[in-house]
Amino acid sequence: MASPSLTSLFSAVLLLLSASLAASALIQESFVECLILHSQISIPVATTFFSPSNTSFKTVLESSAQNLRYLVPSVPKPEFIFMPVHESHVQGAVICSKQLEIHLRVRSGGHDYEGLSYVSEIESPFIIVDLARLRSINVDIKDNSAWIQAGATIGEVYYRIYEKSNVHGFPAGLCTSLGVGGHITGGAYGPMMRKYGLGADNVVDARIVNANGEILDRKAMGEDHFWAIRGGGGASFGIILWWKIKLVPVPSTMTVFTVTKTLEQGGTKILYKWQQVAENIDENLYIRVIIQPVAAGAKGGKTITTSYNAMFLGGAERLLQVMRESFPELGLTKKDCVETSWIKSVLYIAGYPSGTPPEVLLQGKSTFKNYFKAKSDFVREPIPETALEGLWKRLMEEDGALTIWNPYGGMMSKISESEIPFPHRNGTLFKIQWLSNWKDGIKEEEKPHVDWIRQLYNYMAPYVSKLPRTAYVNYRDLDLGMNKGKDTSFMEAAAWGKSYFKDNFFRLVRVKTKVDPDNFFRHEQSIPPLRLSKDSAKG
Repeated sequence: MASPSLTSLFSAVLLLLSASLAASALIQESFVECLILHSQISIPVATTFFSPSNTSFKTVLESSAQNLRYLVPSVPKPEFIFMPVHESHVQGAVICSKQLEIHLRVRSGGHDYEGLSYVSEIESPFIIVDLARLRSINVDIKDNSAWIQAGATIGEVYYRIYEKSNVHGFPAGLCTSLGVGGHITGGAYGPMMRKYGLGADNVVDARIVNANGEILDRKAMGEDHFWAIRGGGGASFGIILWWKIKLVPVPSTMTVFTVTKTLEQGGTKILYKWQQVAENIDENLYIRVIIQPVAAGAKGGKTITTSYNAMFLGGAERLLQVMRESFPELGLTKKDCVETSWIKSVLYIAGYPSGTPPEVLLQGKSTFKNYFKAKSDFVREPIPETALEGLWKRLMEEDGALTIWNPYGGMMSKISESEIPFPHRNGTLFKIQWLSNWKDGIKEEEKPHVDWIRQLYNYMAPYVSKLPRTAYVNYRDLDLGMNKGKDTSFMEAAAWGKSYFKDNFFRLVRVKTKVDPDNFFRHEQSIPPLRLSKDSAKG
């Protein structure tokens, strides 16, 4: 028999849970009533709302969330998830969230590294508007363009282009389960960026819901607002409904390869050489390097593998000529090269096994779900071999260590830093993504991995960009700084803002002040509006 104190505690927990569910139900009821008033199309409530009392809630919440750290029980959960099926429902969601003073988070693909699209650590209660059912794609080959809805994945976009043409493509992400709504707001880099720039560089129009619940296209929102949404980070300036993208030409024959070198095979010297050539090599060639520790031999030792994973817009013979002239140290041979189509090169770079049919892109499923912490850097001078040797020692201390180095140059060096908010252009040799992965959601398990990646980040400080030390906004990193809520000032946000956007941050603040002065669209690293009394006092 339970003791009286345990019985009382259990009863108290039940009462709190009941009160919480009742409050949640009341919020949802008020929201639905408001939404019905403000939506042009009827709302199938039973299939578009998911609350914690609903058996499907957990499945829907976890459906596209990539970082499992933000699904553990201790992390705040939304009052409910709303999955609109018409753009007027999104309008209504903004209007009603504002009227009822309910904090709103927007999710398109769930890849936010810090879970900001489906978790709020700074405000409660909050709700999620999940755009997963808004995923139409209309490709117009004659116009060299496509209108794509925010809930579609970039893999679906690639497939729908491929359906219409084998000589058209789009220069965006390598991970095919990325939701295009958020992906393009951060820039959207990929293996064709050295030829054609970022996905955001190739956007020609958009439809968004602004802070007043109005739907605006490029003409209606104006050029400043349109500038901000193409690289200024997600969920600061409105909810993306559609992007109009410009298609780019691709050859009927592409070539891909992966060549792996260990430290024992001269890996350090080859990587040092890669740093010197990757930015200046033929712009049709993209060679990233995937670096990780692996077991070496039966004695339980470790080594580092450096895998050169590449896509070339052209045939193998031309690629081999380019490599002989620019990067013979890698030792690329004809048998390493695989000639293929653009769509199959997309599958290859995304990590799908050989022979996987392109239709897998329509599944929209993430190939990477794990507990992880990530950070990023941009490099402007080659990292010395001695520093690389120190890096190898640190990587071998962490079982789940992974780092990916992505080359810049080509078109990325020709576009002005201020053309769109994404500023990492001329002079950038490559970008680094740092990752630590682990398999357990227990908080005690998390700490050593997070401590390790922070120490690694500190070690690399002398060898990466400085003043500011820059980072990629689509690799969100709350270590750089965090907003405290609705009244965060731009001075408080400048630490992380300058890292992501350099001097473009100040223009983003001006745009935010104009289009969302009350800071309706906000999260832990959203762009704040200028609040004269508070910000001038700090200045």
